[in-house]
Amino acid sequence: MKKTAAMILSIVLGAGLLAGCGGTGGSTPAESGAAQSSVLAESGAEENNVPKEKKVMTIGDTTFNAENWEETIDPHRTYNGWPCIRYGVGETLVHYSDTMELEPWLAESWENDGDCTWTIKLREGVKFSSGRDMDAAAVKECFEHLLENHDRAPGDTKIASMEADGQVLTIVTSEPNPALMNYLGDPYACVIDTAASDFETGISVGTGPYKAVDMLMDDHITLVPNEYYWDGTPKIDELTIRTISDGDTLSSALLAGNIDAAYGMAYEAYPNFENDDYRFSGIQTSRAFFASMNMTSPVIRDPAVRKAVAMGINKAGFVGTLLDGHGVVGNGAFPDGFGAFGGEHVETETYDPEGAMKVLEDAGWVDSDGDGIREKDGTPLIIRWLTYPSRQELPLLAESVQASLRDIGIDVDVNNTANRREFLKDMTSWDIYASALVTAPSGDPQYFFTTSCLPGMSYNFGAYENEEVTAMIGELATEFDPAKRAELAVKLQQAILDDNAYVFCSFLEMNMISKSYVTGWTAHACDYYEVTAELDINR
Repeated sequence: MKKTAAMILSIVLGAGLLAGCGGTGGSTPAESGAAQSSVLAESGAEENNVPKEKKVMTIGDTTFNAENWEETIDPHRTYNGWPCIRYGVGETLVHYSDTMELEPWLAESWENDGDCTWTIKLREGVKFSSGRDMDAAAVKECFEHLLENHDRAPGDTKIASMEADGQVLTIVTSEPNPALMNYLGDPYACVIDTAASDFETGISVGTGPYKAVDMLMDDHITLVPNEYYWDGTPKIDELTIRTISDGDTLSSALLAGNIDAAYGMAYEAYPNFENDDYRFSGIQTSRAFFASMNMTSPVIRDPAVRKAVAMGINKAGFVGTLLDGHGVVGNGAFPDGFGAFGGEHVETETYDPEGAMKVLEDAGWVDSDGDGIREKDGTPLIIRWLTYPSRQELPLLAESVQASLRDIGIDVDVNNTANRREFLKDMTSWDIYASALVTAPSGDPQYFFTTSCLPGMSYNFGAYENEEVTAMIGELATEFDPAKRAELAVKLQQAILDDNAYVFCSFLEMNMISKSYVTGWTAHACDYYEVTAELDINR
């Protein structure tokens, strides 16, 4: 009864919230999606003086916000390339298939000389939404700006110099970099017109099917068709991406018809949409829900505690019960079946509460006062678990972990906050950080290790450092042979698992949900390419 009442209240509040939110500056976004998905155009009457219908669409998205480092669509700013490519504004030189293989996109072809020189032939006939031709000179300008401003791109790409000649871009790296083209498919490598982009507001000008005309951080972005688009005709006349970080409000908005489609829907809401009025598009991804150990924390520095935590998390229970089977249990950094470096190739701790209790007992962690929580030298075994709400699975993971670790004598103090960035800066405020990360966004294993396992890197939140791991990452970065790269990736996974520095709990089965009249709203394994020229509404 409480849940039903809460849902009704949420629907009322969600409808009011979405109907009342207006943009500031620029054009005003649609106040509701389905309610305005067919309105008359102000001009452009067709034959027989029948007015053309203007197609207006609204999408609710949980991730377009500062909490997720996605404040704008400027790909050269932190992780803002994700909304740039997701919402159809930017495109990259290469495209990823749903088997995570590289395909030509803005680049027709590329070749490497076996060392440091790459020759890239760009596609003819592509224009930015500014009307400027996309040639090698424009791409060179874009990448120069990227390297000057982005925190990860210089280290990833290792670009030392570039030359432009018509549609041919030649890149020379500072050292052999076999993963260069994989990295140039990362959202930060969206090709934008740097002369026309506004880097102060974060509105970038790309080659995609849509261009941004209005944006307000943590609220919305308004898109209209790119009249110069090279690969088909965009079908939506005005598209609004609305930030809705609360799962109940997102569900209520779709049920009430205030939005036409949703990204990031909570699993518990799925039954509301399992009927003919809605469409699901689902696919298995490499987005991991995992725990990073804070290696500066006194309690986490105890290897027995890390091992017991890894043994005490009921991954199967989390996936099967709280996620209702919408996902797969994690072993290593990559899902099982993910090529030659998938999780089935490594050994990890399995759920073993009895074994975990013995590990703690042997290390001197005992429940001496009978309150159910172990102590050592008078200090209770309390884990401060930091996570955030915009990924709907993470609060559920915290709930599951809190229950299963309590069974082995560990008290878990959960801090589920949208302000996690401030807490992450203070290493004394947390012990374990649970987050969501696409571990192989380019289909190559190198990304995860370079971002998450090297000292000082952007996703190495727990300050993990292992000289052997660092050396192997260096080998991986210069190894061209695919079989040897896979072998190194397996060894790297095993090393960090042996340290119990990370616990990979599950991998996302992503489902994107829309009204039944929406077509082209399709999930992809890389978690990009949400808005394409194929997106349409036919009521």
